[in-house]
Amino acid sequence: MQLIVFTGLQASGKTTFYLRHFLPTHLRLSLDQLNGSRQREWLLFRAALESKTPTVIDNTNPSAAERARYVAPAKGAKYEVASYYFESTIEDCLARNATRDGPQRIPDPGVRGCHRRLEVPAWYEGFDALRVVRINPDGSFAVGERPRPEAAAPDPTLTIPDPP
Repeated sequence: MQLIVFTGLQASGKTTFYLRHFLPTHLRLSLDQLNGSRQREWLLFRAALESKTPTVIDNTNPSAAERARYVAPAKGAKYEVASYYFESTIEDCLARNATRDGPQRIPDPGVRGCHRRLEVPAWYEGFDALRVVRINPDGSFAVGERPRPEAAAPDPTLTIPDPP
């Protein structure tokens, strides 16, 4: 049983990554699909935990507090909980967002506001794995592991600071 919690700005590649890597194996829960209804999301999340369904939370989840609403219940249900942080610049996200149409296009102030609140996921939040996802120039994805603090020297290509 696995819960994957995505974190990243709008247009950082979260949903595309889900479609390419988890569609056949994991349920996707997204506030975008539920018209922003936290109540419906919570009901579906609880049902996924009770039915032992592998699940991806495909929201921006910019803060540790927002991620905690998923991590604690999943750990209580004996799930492995992994964080996937979509590392991207605000400029790249704004450019990708500008190519979207209709309700998928988020007003720029919304993307900037999310960027201001963004806290990089950290081990203290209770994750069993921390992964970093980057979009390559060809549109493919590169995924790296963030080592536990007690592990060997960290990967020098990952420049993700822990919050104070």
